Amino acid sequence: MVLTVYTLEQSEQWDTVVRSFEEYDIYWLSGYVKAFRIHGDGEPILFFYNDDDIRGINVVMKRDVAQDERFKGKIEKEKYFDFATPYGYGGWIIEGENTEKLFKAYSAWAERNGIISEFVRFHPMIKNHEVSRSFYDVIELGEVVHMDLSTPETIWSNITSKNRNMIRKAMKNGVNIYNGRFPKIYEKFRVIYNETMDKDEADDYYYFGSEFYRSILQDLPQNAQVFWAEKDDQIIAASIMLTANGYMNYHLSGSLREFSSLAPTNLLLYQAALWGCQNGYRTFYMGGGVGSGEDNLFKFKRSFYKGDLNNFYIGKKVFDQSKYDELLSNRKMIGNPGFFPKYRG
Repeated sequence: MVLTVYTLEQSEQWDTVVRSFEEYDIYWLSGYVKAFRIHGDGEPILFFYNDDDIRGINVVMKRDVAQDERFKGKIEKEKYFDFATPYGYGGWIIEGENTEKLFKAYSAWAERNGIISEFVRFHPMIKNHEVSRSFYDVIELGEVVHMDLSTPETIWSNITSKNRNMIRKAMKNGVNIYNGRFPKIYEKFRVIYNETMDKDEADDYYYFGSEFYRSILQDLPQNAQVFWAEKDDQIIAASIMLTANGYMNYHLSGSLREFSSLAPTNLLLYQAALWGCQNGYRTFYMGGGVGSGEDNLFKFKRSFYKGDLNNFYIGKKVFDQSKYDELLSNRKMIGNPGFFPKYRG
């Protein structure tokens, strides 16, 4: 049995391993996690376990606990770490049955390398939470939406009548949809997206810098592009779409509020789905509401698909309980008791 650890310095081997798995998606590729290292989310690592009858991959961001604002100056640097799934989805993708030895080898590595805990967001389309129940505390959080891209007719028939009317309205009002990848469009996207975050009073985390977008452009040349809506030569809505291995994903999105009555995002998502269908993608994953709730965002996404929904699951794992408890006791007050790991809450 062999557990191999890849860093971004070995991105070519990293991606070769990922692409050898039948069910991988964009979130496991090295080009995807590079942008989030730039954003300050930690050091990306790919674990690859392989023996005669089972193989698996897991992508994580390794974070030094001493870098957390709440522990700066209180604990030694480069000694205690935790893992979190990169923004989006991850977790173990496993081919084979005997997961016990895989998780045993993984646990042993974590314990040897000062890893205290791991937080996982499993991929709702791959449903990889199922193979991890024996190892993680797996929790269901809510429903998420995807579109079936089998045919243009399937796409249209699954959209609610109210949403179809909004799509027709956008067309009638002269909204045009384009897609592509070049530096200027990513910069235009950044401006519109940041305006949207301002209006939503979003957390600072959700503001991504120019270097972040440059990484998406350069490190995912075959897997990422911007779809945008124009009205009278002005960009009024835009979304970054990610694609890999038959999966299409709605990644980041923004729109100008003053044009919302024209329904540009309705038309954008419909046209993006048609593009996905024509280019061989099977599903278009849209996600759920804020905090997995059935809010207006969820209802908007739901209006694109009448079929059965998938569920979103998270996973929690504590590798070193005594250190976990020690860090917890270091905190005078926990801001969010539902957060994991609790010492970062």
